[in-house]
Amino acid sequence: MKLFFILLNIASLSCKQALRNRTRSFLTLLGVATGMFLFASVETMQGSLQTATVSNADDTTLVVYRENRFCPATSRLPEHYKNEIAKLPGVKSVIPIQIVVNNCGTSLDVVVFRGVPSDTFKDKNGEIKMLKGSWETWQKRDDGALIGKNLAKRRKLNVGDLFDAAGITVSVSGVVEAEDSSQNDNVAFVHLPFLQQASKIGLGVVTQFNVKVNDSSLIKSVSHAIDQRFKSDTEPTSTQPEKAFFANTATELIELIRFSRWIGLACVCAVVGLIANSILLTVRGKISEHAVLKTLGYSKVMIGWMILAEGVLLSGLGGFLGIFASYCFLHYQGVSIGNEGLVLAFVPSGEVVFRGIFASLGMGVIAGLYPAWQGSKSSIQESLKTS
Repeated sequence: MKLFFILLNIASLSCKQALRNRTRSFLTLLGVATGMFLFASVETMQGSLQTATVSNADDTTLVVYRENRFCPATSRLPEHYKNEIAKLPGVKSVIPIQIVVNNCGTSLDVVVFRGVPSDTFKDKNGEIKMLKGSWETWQKRDDGALIGKNLAKRRKLNVGDLFDAAGITVSVSGVVEAEDSSQNDNVAFVHLPFLQQASKIGLGVVTQFNVKVNDSSLIKSVSHAIDQRFKSDTEPTSTQPEKAFFANTATELIELIRFSRWIGLACVCAVVGLIANSILLTVRGKISEHAVLKTLGYSKVMIGWMILAEGVLLSGLGGFLGIFASYCFLHYQGVSIGNEGLVLAFVPSGEVVFRGIFASLGMGVIAGLYPAWQGSKSSIQESLKTS
């Protein structure tokens, strides 16, 4: 109980010290919040990249693409491959997909049209959730489109709106949310025949096939069987797990995001330096006050803990504000980046929030160690002489 009151007293004094220097504390909080905003954003990018590219035991989707092709505009496969693939052992379902994208390069505003058969969502199984509109409206309209929620938010689209991109004009029949992949929240699903004709590719030609296998253990054997089946055809295939396909295709995008880790590291260093400098200036300006506290019975250890607590307070509060701002920004803005027809959405998570808060508290401890040692090492006489 005594220890509790001592800690409460130290925390109270730390708060008062911070409030007495309002301008300095406010600027420190603002700097820490800015640094942690960038740190949390970078961590979200890294986490989203790992989710999109690292395979796990639950992955059962293969992507069949044209061999030695990457951009959707260059990958063309006969639609009748679907029947041959469906006959292979271990294959659960095959979906032919035509992809049209407004920009194959890396961009923050990529619009991806995915042409799929009309019965693709007949057995939805909770994978695609309708937020606005209806499945029936989409089925009835040849030019109907189901817009992912992030794309709808980014382009400010609602049910009934006409939407034009990459030379394709569609009518928004519904806004959907994907339960299994955030990438689907950034695309527009349209009818396959409509997209084949609108893009002037022609009927009977698709960009890729998405193949579901019965079990994740069959991924390698089925992908090998597919490529062997079409090895001698005029349009040979390259089959990979969905996440491996993302990793191999969007290399430019992945390298860009991986480089951002250095930005996160720079933010951490900047935050530590900012807090340490602020607290050190405060300590040097309050030498006489610390001498008075020592006279009143506060030990050097308690003075050190008080200074350290002030650093943790500023870092923790500033970090929370920055992380909260980053979470809200990424959640409500639906930020994503695309490359080669693939879209990576930056989806904030609770893990990033907790990791950021613990990181900010840790940085407060690191930043406050030297100022705490400086403020507690001198004796009463030395402090009074210095002041």
